[in-house]
Amino acid sequence: SKSSYFCSLKLFRMNDENTRENEGTKIPVSFIEQIIIDDLKEGRNKGRIHTRFPPEPNGYLHIGHAKAICLDFGMAEKYGGKCNLRFDDTNPVKEEIEYIDSIREDIHWLGFDWEDREYFASDHFGKLYDFAIDLINRGLAYVDDQPSDLIAQQKGSPTQPGIESPFRNRPPDENLDLFRRMNEGEFDEGSRVLRAKIDMKNPNMHMRDPIIYRIIKAPHHRTGNKWKVYPMYDFAHGQCDFFEGITHSLCTLEFEVHRPLYDWFTDKLMTSSYRPRQIEFNRLNLTYTVLSKRKLLELVREGKVRGWDDPRMPTLCGLRRRGYTPEAIKKFIEMIGYTKFEAINDISLLEHAVREDLNTRAPRVFGVLKPLKVIITNYPEEKTEEVSIINNPEDENMGSRNIPFSRELYIERDDFMEDPPNKFFRLAPGREVRLKGAFIIKCESYRKNETTSIIEEVYCTYDPDTRSGANNSQKKVKGTLHWVSVRHAIDAEVRIYDRLFNHEDPTGQKDDYHKFLNSDSLQIFKGCKLEPSLRSARPLDRFQFQRLGYFCVDYDSSEDNPVFNQTVSLRDSWSKMRK
Repeated sequence: SKSSYFCSLKLFRMNDENTRENEGTKIPVSFIEQIIIDDLKEGRNKGRIHTRFPPEPNGYLHIGHAKAICLDFGMAEKYGGKCNLRFDDTNPVKEEIEYIDSIREDIHWLGFDWEDREYFASDHFGKLYDFAIDLINRGLAYVDDQPSDLIAQQKGSPTQPGIESPFRNRPPDENLDLFRRMNEGEFDEGSRVLRAKIDMKNPNMHMRDPIIYRIIKAPHHRTGNKWKVYPMYDFAHGQCDFFEGITHSLCTLEFEVHRPLYDWFTDKLMTSSYRPRQIEFNRLNLTYTVLSKRKLLELVREGKVRGWDDPRMPTLCGLRRRGYTPEAIKKFIEMIGYTKFEAINDISLLEHAVREDLNTRAPRVFGVLKPLKVIITNYPEEKTEEVSIINNPEDENMGSRNIPFSRELYIERDDFMEDPPNKFFRLAPGREVRLKGAFIIKCESYRKNETTSIIEEVYCTYDPDTRSGANNSQKKVKGTLHWVSVRHAIDAEVRIYDRLFNHEDPTGQKDDYHKFLNSDSLQIFKGCKLEPSLRSARPLDRFQFQRLGYFCVDYDSSEDNPVFNQTVSLRDSWSKMRK
Protein backbone atom coordinates (compact mmCIF):
# COMPACT_ATOMS: atom_id res chain seq x y z
CA SER A 1 0.00 0.00 0.00
CA LYS A 2 1.05 3.61 -0.50
CA SER A 3 0.91 4.31 3.22
CA SER A 4 3.33 1.54 4.16
CA TYR A 5 5.58 2.41 1.21
CA PHE A 6 5.84 6.03 2.31
CA CYS A 7 6.35 4.88 5.89
CA SER A 8 9.33 2.85 4.67
CA LEU A 9 10.74 5.87 2.86
CA LYS A 10 10.20 8.09 5.91
CA LEU A 11 12.10 5.68 8.13
CA PHE A 12 14.85 5.48 5.53
CA ARG A 13 15.21 9.25 5.48
CA MET A 14 14.99 9.68 9.24
CA ASN A 15 17.19 6.63 9.94
CA ASP A 16 18.39 8.52 12.91
CA GLU A 17 19.45 12.12 12.80
CA ASN A 18 22.85 11.30 14.21
CA THR A 19 25.75 12.08 11.92
CA ARG A 20 29.48 11.67 12.03
CA GLU A 21 32.26 13.64 10.41
CA ASN A 22 34.17 11.93 7.61
CA GLU A 23 36.66 14.02 5.67
CA GLY A 24 34.54 17.13 6.07
CA THR A 25 31.20 15.55 5.10
CA LYS A 26 28.35 14.51 7.39
CA ILE A 27 27.24 10.91 6.92
CA PRO A 28 24.03 9.72 8.63
CA VAL A 29 24.47 6.82 11.03
CA SER A 30 21.96 4.76 12.94
CA PHE A 31 21.50 5.25 16.67
CA ILE A 32 23.26 1.90 17.21
CA GLU A 33 26.29 2.98 15.24
CA GLN A 34 26.37 6.21 17.21
CA ILE A 35 26.42 4.20 20.45
CA ILE A 36 29.36 2.18 19.14
CA ILE A 37 31.18 5.36 18.10
CA ASP A 38 30.63 6.85 21.57
CA ASP A 39 31.74 3.62 23.32
CA LEU A 40 34.95 3.63 21.31
CA LYS A 41 35.60 7.26 22.26
CA GLU A 42 35.02 6.48 25.94
CA GLY A 43 37.20 3.36 25.82
CA ARG A 44 34.48 1.03 27.10
CA ASN A 45 35.62 -2.60 27.30
CA LYS A 46 39.16 -1.46 26.42
CA GLY A 47 38.01 -0.12 23.06
CA ARG A 48 36.86 -3.52 21.80
CA ILE A 49 33.93 -4.09 19.44
CA HIS A 50 32.71 -7.66 19.55
CA THR A 51 29.23 -8.66 18.33
CA ARG A 52 27.49 -11.96 17.71
CA PHE A 53 24.74 -13.42 15.54
CA PRO A 54 22.84 -16.04 17.61
CA PRO A 55 20.35 -17.97 15.40
CA GLU A 56 18.26 -20.84 16.69
CA PRO A 57 18.85 -23.91 14.46
CA ASN A 58 15.12 -24.67 14.27
CA GLY A 59 14.41 -23.36 10.76
CA TYR A 60 15.90 -21.59 7.77
CA LEU A 61 16.93 -17.95 7.93
CA HIS A 62 14.65 -15.38 6.30
CA ILE A 63 15.13 -11.79 5.19
CA GLY A 64 14.38 -10.55 8.70
CA HIS A 65 17.48 -12.38 9.90
CA ALA A 66 19.44 -10.71 7.11
CA LYS A 67 18.82 -7.37 8.80
CA ALA A 68 20.40 -8.67 12.01
CA ILE A 69 23.26 -10.35 10.12
CA CYS A 70 24.12 -7.14 8.28
CA LEU A 71 24.13 -5.21 11.56
CA ASP A 72 26.08 -7.73 13.65
CA PHE A 73 28.74 -8.50 11.06
CA GLY A 74 28.63 -5.07 9.43
CA MET A 75 29.36 -3.08 12.58
CA ALA A 76 32.19 -5.40 13.58
CA GLU A 77 33.68 -5.19 10.11
CA LYS A 78 33.33 -1.41 9.90
CA TYR A 79 34.96 -0.70 13.27
CA GLY A 80 37.72 -3.30 13.24
CA GLY A 81 35.97 -5.66 15.62
CA LYS A 82 34.89 -9.29 15.60
CA CYS A 83 31.58 -11.07 15.18
CA ASN A 84 30.81 -14.57 16.45
CA LEU A 85 28.37 -17.02 14.95
CA ARG A 86 26.67 -18.71 17.89
CA PHE A 87 23.95 -21.28 17.45
CA ASP A 88 21.38 -21.06 20.25
CA ASP A 89 20.92 -24.84 20.53
CA THR A 90 19.11 -24.91 23.86
CA ASN A 91 16.07 -26.92 22.70
CA PRO A 92 17.09 -30.29 21.22
CA VAL A 93 13.49 -31.14 20.33
CA LYS A 94 13.31 -28.56 17.51
CA GLU A 95 16.91 -28.46 16.27
CA GLU A 96 18.34 -30.16 13.19
CA ILE A 97 21.77 -30.34 11.54
CA GLU A 98 20.08 -29.36 8.25
CA TYR A 99 19.24 -25.96 9.70
CA ILE A 100 22.78 -25.41 10.98
CA ASP A 101 24.25 -26.11 7.54
CA SER A 102 21.74 -23.80 5.85
CA ILE A 103 22.50 -20.95 8.29
CA ARG A 104 26.21 -21.19 7.53
CA GLU A 105 25.53 -21.14 3.80
CA ASP A 106 23.20 -18.15 4.01
CA ILE A 107 25.62 -16.02 6.02
CA HIS A 108 28.44 -16.76 3.60
CA TRP A 109 26.13 -15.99 0.66
CA LEU A 110 25.46 -12.54 2.13
CA GLY A 111 29.21 -11.96 2.12
CA PHE A 112 30.10 -12.33 5.80
CA ASP A 113 32.44 -14.67 7.64
CA TRP A 114 32.92 -15.52 11.30
CA GLU A 115 36.43 -16.95 10.70
CA ASP A 116 37.25 -19.34 13.57
CA ARG A 117 34.58 -17.95 15.90
CA GLU A 118 31.78 -20.50 15.51
CA TYR A 119 30.17 -21.33 18.81
CA PHE A 120 27.14 -23.15 20.17
CA ALA A 121 25.27 -22.39 23.35
CA SER A 122 25.94 -26.06 24.12
CA ASP A 123 29.66 -25.20 24.26
CA HIS A 124 28.80 -23.32 27.45
CA PHE A 125 26.36 -25.81 29.03
CA GLY A 126 28.89 -26.71 31.73
CA LYS A 127 29.52 -23.06 32.65
CA LEU A 128 25.81 -22.29 32.59
CA TYR A 129 25.09 -25.24 34.87
CA ASP A 130 27.83 -24.12 37.25
CA PHE A 131 26.39 -20.59 37.27
CA ALA A 132 22.96 -22.01 38.12
CA ILE A 133 24.55 -23.94 41.00
CA ASP A 134 26.20 -20.71 42.16
CA LEU A 135 22.85 -18.89 42.12
CA ILE A 136 21.30 -21.70 44.17
CA ASN A 137 24.11 -21.54 46.72
CA ARG A 138 23.63 -17.78 47.02
CA GLY A 139 19.90 -18.18 47.57
CA LEU A 140 19.11 -16.62 44.20
CA ALA A 141 17.50 -19.66 42.53
CA TYR A 142 15.15 -22.43 43.62
CA VAL A 143 13.46 -25.55 42.29
CA ASP A 144 9.71 -25.19 41.81
CA ASP A 145 7.57 -28.34 41.73
CA GLN A 146 4.51 -26.60 40.31
CA PRO A 147 3.27 -27.15 36.73
CA SER A 148 4.04 -24.43 34.20
CA ASP A 149 0.41 -23.30 33.81
CA LEU A 150 0.11 -22.65 37.55
CA ILE A 151 3.45 -20.79 37.56
CA ALA A 152 2.15 -18.61 34.75
CA GLN A 153 -1.06 -17.83 36.68
CA GLN A 154 0.90 -16.88 39.78
CA LYS A 155 2.90 -14.29 37.84
CA GLY A 156 -0.06 -11.94 38.00
CA SER A 157 -0.41 -9.10 35.49
CA PRO A 158 1.33 -5.77 34.80
CA THR A 159 -1.09 -4.13 37.24
CA GLN A 160 -1.23 -6.95 39.80
CA PRO A 161 1.77 -8.34 41.71
CA GLY A 162 2.58 -12.01 41.41
CA ILE A 163 2.12 -14.70 44.04
CA GLU A 164 5.20 -16.29 45.51
CA SER A 165 5.65 -20.01 44.94
CA PRO A 166 5.25 -22.20 48.04
CA PHE A 167 8.69 -23.63 47.14
CA ARG A 168 10.37 -20.22 46.91
CA ASN A 169 12.08 -20.45 50.30
CA ARG A 170 13.45 -23.95 50.04
CA PRO A 171 16.93 -24.13 51.58
CA PRO A 172 19.86 -24.13 49.15
CA ASP A 173 20.92 -27.67 50.02
CA GLU A 174 17.50 -29.06 49.11
CA ASN A 175 17.46 -27.05 45.86
CA LEU A 176 20.92 -28.30 44.97
CA ASP A 177 19.89 -31.90 45.53
CA LEU A 178 16.71 -31.53 43.46
CA PHE A 179 18.47 -29.71 40.62
CA ARG A 180 21.16 -32.39 40.37
CA ARG A 181 18.50 -35.10 40.36
CA MET A 182 16.61 -33.21 37.65
CA ASN A 183 19.73 -33.42 35.50
CA GLU A 184 20.20 -37.12 36.30
CA GLY A 185 16.79 -37.84 34.75
CA GLU A 186 15.02 -38.82 37.96
CA PHE A 187 11.98 -36.58 37.34
CA ASP A 188 9.53 -36.34 34.44
CA GLU A 189 9.49 -33.49 31.95
CA GLY A 190 7.33 -30.63 33.26
CA SER A 191 7.41 -31.86 36.85
CA ARG A 192 10.02 -29.36 38.06
CA VAL A 193 11.82 -26.23 36.91
CA LEU A 194 14.59 -24.05 38.26
CA ARG A 195 13.61 -20.41 38.77
CA ALA A 196 15.66 -17.32 39.50
CA LYS A 197 14.66 -15.69 42.80
CA ILE A 198 14.19 -12.01 41.98
CA ASP A 199 10.98 -10.12 42.76
CA MET A 200 7.36 -11.28 42.31
CA LYS A 201 6.16 -7.67 42.62
CA ASN A 202 8.43 -6.22 39.95
CA PRO A 203 6.42 -4.21 37.37
CA ASN A 204 8.41 -6.00 34.67
CA MET A 205 6.81 -9.44 34.34
CA HIS A 206 10.08 -10.96 33.12
CA MET A 207 11.64 -10.22 36.51
CA ARG A 208 9.05 -12.21 38.46
CA ASP A 209 11.13 -15.28 39.27
CA PRO A 210 11.69 -16.38 35.66
CA ILE A 211 12.26 -20.02 34.77
CA ILE A 212 15.91 -20.57 33.91
CA TYR A 213 16.07 -24.37 33.50
CA ARG A 214 13.57 -27.02 32.42
CA ILE A 215 13.72 -30.81 32.02
CA ILE A 216 13.97 -32.10 28.43
CA LYS A 217 14.62 -35.82 27.95
CA ALA A 218 15.71 -35.73 24.33
CA PRO A 219 19.16 -36.38 22.88
CA HIS A 220 21.04 -33.27 21.84
CA HIS A 221 22.68 -33.18 18.41
CA ARG A 222 26.05 -32.27 19.96
CA THR A 223 26.00 -33.42 23.60
CA GLY A 224 23.95 -36.60 23.25
CA ASN A 225 22.29 -37.65 26.51
CA LYS A 226 24.70 -35.83 28.82
CA TRP A 227 22.12 -33.25 29.89
CA LYS A 228 18.54 -33.70 31.03
CA VAL A 229 18.09 -30.04 31.96
CA TYR A 230 18.41 -27.25 29.42
CA PRO A 231 18.70 -23.49 30.00
CA MET A 232 16.04 -21.07 28.85
CA TYR A 233 17.01 -18.47 26.24
CA ASP A 234 16.94 -15.56 28.70
CA PHE A 235 19.40 -17.39 30.93
CA ALA A 236 21.72 -18.68 28.21
CA HIS A 237 21.75 -15.60 25.96
CA GLY A 238 23.45 -13.04 28.20
CA GLN A 239 25.77 -15.51 29.86
CA CYS A 240 27.02 -16.83 26.53
CA ASP A 241 27.64 -13.20 25.56
CA PHE A 242 29.69 -12.82 28.72
CA PHE A 243 31.65 -16.06 28.23
CA GLU A 244 32.55 -15.06 24.65
CA GLY A 245 33.57 -11.48 25.47
CA ILE A 246 30.73 -9.86 23.52
CA THR A 247 30.60 -6.07 23.92
CA HIS A 248 27.42 -5.20 22.00
CA SER A 249 24.52 -7.63 22.06
CA LEU A 250 22.21 -6.35 19.32
CA CYS A 251 18.62 -7.62 19.54
CA THR A 252 15.23 -6.79 18.08
CA LEU A 253 12.77 -4.65 20.02
CA GLU A 254 10.78 -7.50 21.56
CA PHE A 255 13.80 -8.14 23.80
CA GLU A 256 13.76 -4.62 25.23
CA VAL A 257 11.63 -5.73 28.18
CA HIS A 258 14.05 -8.62 28.72
CA ARG A 259 17.01 -6.27 29.15
CA PRO A 260 16.60 -5.80 32.95
CA LEU A 261 16.82 -9.59 33.30
CA TYR A 262 19.85 -9.67 31.00
CA ASP A 263 21.50 -7.06 33.23
CA TRP A 264 20.48 -8.85 36.44
CA PHE A 265 22.17 -12.07 35.39
CA THR A 266 25.21 -10.13 34.15
CA ASP A 267 25.52 -8.37 37.51
CA LYS A 268 25.56 -11.73 39.30
CA LEU A 269 28.18 -13.14 36.91
CA MET A 270 30.59 -10.20 36.62
CA THR A 271 34.08 -10.60 38.02
CA SER A 272 35.69 -7.56 36.32
CA SER A 273 34.78 -4.22 34.76
CA TYR A 274 33.92 -5.89 31.47
CA ARG A 275 30.24 -6.34 30.71
CA PRO A 276 28.20 -6.88 27.54
CA ARG A 277 25.56 -4.33 26.60
CA GLN A 278 22.21 -5.23 25.04
CA ILE A 279 20.80 -2.75 22.48
CA GLU A 280 17.49 -3.20 20.69
CA PHE A 281 16.38 -2.18 17.18
CA ASN A 282 13.23 -2.59 15.11
CA ARG A 283 12.70 -5.89 13.36
CA LEU A 284 12.10 -6.18 9.63
CA ASN A 285 8.45 -6.58 8.62
CA LEU A 286 7.26 -6.86 5.01
CA THR A 287 3.86 -6.47 3.41
CA TYR A 288 2.29 -9.57 1.82
CA THR A 289 4.76 -11.70 3.78
CA VAL A 290 4.95 -13.96 6.83
CA LEU A 291 8.20 -13.81 8.79
CA SER A 292 7.46 -16.28 11.57
CA LYS A 293 9.62 -19.42 11.42
CA ARG A 294 6.78 -21.39 12.98
CA LYS A 295 4.35 -20.30 10.28
CA LEU A 296 6.90 -20.79 7.52
CA LEU A 297 7.47 -24.33 8.81
CA GLU A 298 3.70 -24.88 8.72
CA LEU A 299 3.59 -23.81 5.07
CA VAL A 300 6.35 -26.28 4.24
CA ARG A 301 4.84 -29.21 6.15
CA GLU A 302 1.35 -28.53 4.78
CA GLY A 303 2.64 -28.50 1.21
CA LYS A 304 1.51 -24.92 0.57
CA VAL A 305 4.97 -24.27 -0.86
CA ARG A 306 7.62 -26.51 -2.38
CA GLY A 307 10.01 -26.44 0.57
CA TRP A 308 12.04 -23.88 2.48
CA ASP A 309 13.75 -22.77 -0.73
CA ASP A 310 10.54 -22.21 -2.69
CA PRO A 311 11.12 -18.91 -4.55
CA ARG A 312 7.90 -17.52 -3.04
CA MET A 313 9.30 -17.92 0.48
CA PRO A 314 11.03 -14.99 2.25
CA THR A 315 13.83 -17.35 3.31
CA LEU A 316 17.31 -16.42 2.15
CA CYS A 317 17.60 -19.74 0.30
CA GLY A 318 14.24 -19.03 -1.39
CA LEU A 319 15.28 -15.51 -2.39
CA ARG A 320 18.61 -16.86 -3.65
CA ARG A 321 16.83 -19.49 -5.77
CA ARG A 322 14.55 -16.80 -7.15
CA GLY A 323 17.54 -14.77 -8.29
CA TYR A 324 17.84 -12.09 -5.61
CA THR A 325 21.40 -10.91 -5.04
CA PRO A 326 23.15 -10.32 -1.70
CA GLU A 327 23.90 -6.78 -2.86
CA ALA A 328 20.20 -6.03 -3.44
CA ILE A 329 19.20 -7.38 -0.03
CA LYS A 330 21.90 -5.36 1.72
CA LYS A 331 20.88 -2.24 -0.19
CA PHE A 332 17.26 -2.73 0.87
CA ILE A 333 18.31 -3.10 4.50
CA GLU A 334 20.39 0.05 4.21
CA MET A 335 17.35 1.87 2.81
CA ILE A 336 15.00 0.93 5.66
CA GLY A 337 17.66 1.38 8.35
CA TYR A 338 17.70 0.65 12.09
CA THR A 339 15.46 2.61 14.43
CA LYS A 340 13.38 2.23 17.60
CA PHE A 341 10.14 2.45 15.61
CA GLU A 342 8.26 -0.66 14.52
CA ALA A 343 6.98 -0.41 10.96
CA ILE A 344 5.86 -2.62 8.12
CA ASN A 345 7.93 -2.07 5.00
CA ASP A 346 6.36 -2.29 1.58
CA ILE A 347 7.68 -5.26 -0.38
CA SER A 348 7.80 -2.95 -3.41
CA LEU A 349 10.83 -1.30 -1.82
CA LEU A 350 12.64 -4.64 -1.76
CA GLU A 351 11.65 -5.33 -5.37
CA HIS A 352 12.92 -1.87 -6.31
CA ALA A 353 16.31 -2.65 -4.77
CA VAL A 354 16.47 -5.92 -6.70
CA ARG A 355 15.61 -4.21 -10.01
CA GLU A 356 18.19 -1.49 -9.41
CA ASP A 357 20.89 -4.08 -8.78
CA LEU A 358 20.01 -6.44 -11.63
CA ASN A 359 19.66 -3.55 -14.05
CA THR A 360 23.42 -3.08 -13.97
CA ARG A 361 24.50 -6.72 -13.92
CA ALA A 362 21.96 -8.85 -15.81
CA PRO A 363 22.48 -9.46 -19.55
CA ARG A 364 19.46 -8.68 -21.77
CA VAL A 365 18.17 -11.71 -23.68
CA PHE A 366 15.12 -12.68 -25.75
CA GLY A 367 12.54 -15.03 -24.31
CA VAL A 368 8.95 -15.60 -25.44
CA LEU A 369 6.60 -16.96 -22.78
CA LYS A 370 3.41 -17.33 -24.84
CA PRO A 371 4.70 -17.93 -28.38
CA LEU A 372 2.88 -16.95 -31.56
CA LYS A 373 4.50 -17.85 -34.88
CA VAL A 374 5.29 -15.08 -37.35
CA ILE A 375 6.22 -16.00 -40.94
CA ILE A 376 8.03 -13.36 -43.00
CA THR A 377 6.79 -14.30 -46.44
CA ASN A 378 9.35 -12.31 -48.47
CA TYR A 379 12.37 -13.57 -46.50
CA PRO A 380 14.28 -16.49 -48.08
CA GLU A 381 13.22 -19.83 -46.55
CA GLU A 382 16.68 -21.30 -46.00
CA LYS A 383 18.45 -18.08 -45.07
CA THR A 384 19.78 -17.38 -41.58
CA GLU A 385 21.68 -14.27 -40.62
CA GLU A 386 23.18 -13.02 -37.41
CA VAL A 387 22.05 -9.80 -35.76
CA SER A 388 24.08 -8.08 -33.06
CA ILE A 389 22.41 -7.30 -29.74
CA ILE A 390 23.95 -5.27 -26.90
CA ASN A 391 24.15 -7.39 -23.77
CA ASN A 392 23.53 -4.57 -21.31
CA PRO A 393 23.25 -0.88 -22.22
CA GLU A 394 24.14 -0.01 -18.60
CA ASP A 395 27.58 -1.62 -18.91
CA GLU A 396 29.47 -1.30 -22.17
CA ASN A 397 32.08 -3.76 -20.89
CA MET A 398 29.51 -6.54 -21.22
CA GLY A 399 29.77 -6.19 -25.00
CA SER A 400 27.31 -7.70 -27.46
CA ARG A 401 26.30 -11.06 -28.90
CA ASN A 402 24.95 -12.39 -32.20
CA ILE A 403 21.65 -14.19 -32.38
CA PRO A 404 20.15 -15.91 -35.44
CA PHE A 405 17.36 -14.34 -37.51
CA SER A 406 15.31 -16.42 -39.96
CA ARG A 407 12.06 -16.51 -41.90
CA GLU A 408 9.96 -17.96 -39.07
CA LEU A 409 9.97 -16.28 -35.67
CA TYR A 410 8.14 -16.41 -32.37
CA ILE A 411 6.72 -13.28 -30.76
CA GLU A 412 4.60 -12.89 -27.64
CA ARG A 413 0.95 -13.70 -28.26
CA ASP A 414 0.04 -10.51 -26.37
CA ASP A 415 2.00 -8.51 -28.96
CA PHE A 416 -0.59 -9.17 -31.67
CA MET A 417 -4.23 -8.10 -31.86
CA GLU A 418 -6.55 -8.57 -34.83
CA ASP A 419 -8.74 -5.62 -33.79
CA PRO A 420 -6.54 -3.33 -31.69
CA PRO A 421 -7.49 -0.13 -29.84
CA ASN A 422 -6.02 3.19 -31.01
CA LYS A 423 -3.09 3.23 -28.59
CA PHE A 424 -1.97 -0.33 -29.30
CA PHE A 425 1.47 0.12 -30.87
CA ARG A 426 2.34 -3.51 -31.37
CA LEU A 427 1.56 -5.82 -34.29
CA ALA A 428 -1.86 -5.78 -35.95
CA PRO A 429 -3.23 -6.16 -39.50
CA GLY A 430 -1.74 -3.47 -41.73
CA ARG A 431 0.55 -2.16 -38.98
CA GLU A 432 4.32 -2.07 -38.78
CA VAL A 433 6.67 -2.77 -35.88
CA ARG A 434 10.39 -3.17 -35.46
CA LEU A 435 11.85 -6.50 -34.43
CA LYS A 436 14.50 -5.47 -31.90
CA GLY A 437 17.97 -5.51 -33.40
CA ALA A 438 16.62 -6.57 -36.79
CA PHE A 439 14.08 -5.27 -39.33
CA ILE A 440 10.73 -3.53 -39.56
CA ILE A 441 7.92 -5.91 -40.48
CA LYS A 442 4.34 -5.31 -41.58
CA CYS A 443 1.40 -7.63 -40.86
CA GLU A 444 -0.31 -8.68 -44.08
CA SER A 445 -2.63 -11.43 -42.79
CA TYR A 446 -3.06 -14.16 -40.20
CA ARG A 447 -4.52 -17.67 -39.84
CA LYS A 448 -6.85 -19.01 -37.16
CA ASN A 449 -7.45 -22.56 -36.05
CA GLU A 450 -10.70 -23.65 -37.64
CA THR A 451 -11.92 -25.37 -34.47
CA THR A 452 -10.78 -23.04 -31.68
CA SER A 453 -10.56 -19.75 -33.61
CA ILE A 454 -7.20 -19.17 -31.92
CA ILE A 455 -4.70 -17.32 -34.10
CA GLU A 456 -1.90 -19.72 -34.97
CA GLU A 457 0.20 -17.86 -37.52
CA VAL A 458 0.76 -14.26 -38.54
CA TYR A 459 2.06 -13.47 -42.04
CA CYS A 460 4.29 -10.45 -42.48
CA THR A 461 6.66 -8.85 -44.93
CA TYR A 462 9.91 -7.17 -44.05
CA ASP A 463 11.78 -4.21 -45.42
CA PRO A 464 15.44 -5.25 -45.94
CA ASP A 465 16.52 -1.60 -45.86
CA THR A 466 15.41 -1.14 -42.25
CA ARG A 467 17.96 -3.33 -40.50
CA SER A 468 18.91 -1.90 -37.11
CA GLY A 469 22.19 -0.05 -37.19
CA ALA A 470 22.24 0.36 -40.95
CA ASN A 471 23.14 3.85 -42.18
CA ASN A 472 20.10 3.99 -44.45
CA SER A 473 17.66 2.82 -41.77
CA GLN A 474 15.74 6.06 -41.22
CA LYS A 475 12.23 4.66 -41.04
CA LYS A 476 10.54 5.08 -37.65
CA VAL A 477 7.81 3.01 -36.02
CA LYS A 478 6.28 3.26 -32.55
CA GLY A 479 6.48 -0.38 -31.52
CA THR A 480 9.51 -2.64 -30.95
CA LEU A 481 9.07 -6.34 -30.21
CA HIS A 482 11.39 -9.05 -28.94
CA TRP A 483 11.47 -12.33 -30.87
CA VAL A 484 13.13 -15.73 -31.18
CA SER A 485 13.99 -17.64 -34.35
CA VAL A 486 11.78 -20.76 -34.61
CA ARG A 487 14.57 -22.88 -36.06
CA HIS A 488 17.01 -21.99 -33.27
CA ALA A 489 14.71 -21.64 -30.26
CA ILE A 490 15.23 -23.48 -26.99
CA ASP A 491 12.14 -24.95 -25.35
CA ALA A 492 11.97 -24.03 -21.66
CA GLU A 493 9.76 -23.92 -18.60
CA VAL A 494 9.26 -20.50 -17.02
CA ARG A 495 7.77 -19.98 -13.56
CA ILE A 496 6.08 -16.66 -12.85
CA TYR A 497 5.68 -15.63 -9.20
CA ASP A 498 3.28 -13.27 -7.47
CA ARG A 499 3.13 -12.48 -3.75
CA LEU A 500 2.50 -15.53 -1.58
CA PHE A 501 -0.31 -13.71 0.24
CA ASN A 502 -3.00 -11.42 -1.16
CA HIS A 503 -3.31 -9.31 2.01
CA GLU A 504 -0.59 -6.85 2.95
CA ASP A 505 -0.69 -7.93 6.61
CA PRO A 506 -1.78 -11.59 6.61
CA THR A 507 -0.87 -12.26 10.26
CA GLY A 508 -2.38 -9.05 11.62
CA GLN A 509 -5.98 -10.03 10.91
CA LYS A 510 -8.61 -11.86 12.94
CA ASP A 511 -8.82 -14.59 10.32
CA ASP A 512 -6.22 -17.35 10.12
CA TYR A 513 -3.35 -16.31 7.87
CA HIS A 514 -3.99 -19.34 5.62
CA LYS A 515 -7.11 -17.57 4.36
CA PHE A 516 -4.94 -14.98 2.64
CA LEU A 517 -2.77 -17.39 0.67
CA ASN A 518 -2.66 -16.29 -2.96
CA SER A 519 -3.83 -19.18 -5.16
CA ASP A 520 -2.21 -17.49 -8.17
CA SER A 521 1.21 -17.04 -6.56
CA LEU A 522 2.77 -19.46 -9.05
CA GLN A 523 2.07 -19.82 -12.76
CA ILE A 524 4.06 -22.31 -14.82
CA PHE A 525 4.52 -21.68 -18.54
CA LYS A 526 5.73 -24.69 -20.52
CA GLY A 527 6.85 -24.56 -24.13
CA CYS A 528 8.40 -21.12 -23.80
CA LYS A 529 10.89 -20.19 -26.51
CA LEU A 530 14.30 -18.76 -25.64
CA GLU A 531 17.22 -17.55 -27.74
CA PRO A 532 19.97 -20.19 -28.26
CA SER A 533 22.61 -18.35 -26.18
CA LEU A 534 20.73 -19.48 -23.06
CA ARG A 535 21.59 -23.10 -23.76
CA SER A 536 24.79 -22.65 -21.73
CA ALA A 537 23.08 -20.94 -18.76
CA ARG A 538 23.71 -22.55 -15.39
CA PRO A 539 21.72 -22.55 -12.12
CA LEU A 540 21.49 -19.09 -10.50
CA ASP A 541 22.60 -17.28 -13.68
CA ARG A 542 20.47 -14.13 -13.95
CA PHE A 543 19.08 -12.43 -17.05
CA GLN A 544 16.64 -9.78 -18.10
CA PHE A 545 14.12 -11.19 -20.56
CA GLN A 546 13.55 -8.05 -22.55
CA ARG A 547 10.18 -6.43 -21.89
CA LEU A 548 9.22 -9.22 -19.47
CA GLY A 549 11.36 -8.95 -16.34
CA TYR A 550 14.35 -10.49 -14.60
CA PHE A 551 14.78 -14.25 -14.51
CA CYS A 552 17.11 -16.77 -12.90
CA VAL A 553 18.01 -20.32 -13.89
CA ASP A 554 16.44 -22.72 -11.36
CA TYR A 555 18.19 -25.60 -9.58
CA ASP A 556 15.82 -27.98 -11.40
CA SER A 557 17.10 -26.81 -14.76
CA SER A 558 18.84 -29.23 -17.11
CA GLU A 559 20.02 -29.18 -20.70
CA ASP A 560 16.96 -31.21 -21.69
CA ASN A 561 14.53 -29.12 -19.64
CA PRO A 562 15.74 -25.56 -18.91
CA VAL A 563 13.78 -23.94 -16.07
CA PHE A 564 13.75 -20.22 -15.32
CA ASN A 565 12.28 -18.49 -12.26
CA GLN A 566 10.99 -14.96 -12.49
CA THR A 567 13.06 -12.90 -10.05
CA VAL A 568 11.09 -9.68 -10.28
CA SER A 569 8.95 -8.09 -12.94
CA LEU A 570 9.73 -4.92 -14.80
CA ARG A 571 7.92 -1.85 -13.52
CA ASP A 572 4.13 -1.95 -13.71
CA SER A 573 4.06 -5.41 -15.23
CA TRP A 574 2.59 -7.52 -12.39
CA SER A 575 -0.98 -7.09 -13.60
CA LYS A 576 -0.02 -7.92 -17.16
CA MET A 577 1.79 -11.14 -16.23
CA ARG A 578 -1.14 -12.36 -14.09
CA LYS A 579 -3.61 -12.29 -17.00
